[in-house]
Amino acid sequence: MNVKKIVGLLAIALLLFFVFTQPDNAAGSVTSIGTTLRDGAESVIRFVTQLV
Repeated sequence: MNVKKIVGLLAIALLLFFVFTQPDNAAGSVTSIGTTLRDGAESVIRFVTQLV
């Protein structure tokens, strides 16, 4: 079995465990990641807009 596949399956298992045991914290983490990604995208958009 490929090491990447094993690590991927372990990551998914850990994620599911986290969601089932601590759903409030998991939701907060996803919200935080989404906010970070949105802020990054807005920064890139602002940068590109300033170039034009």
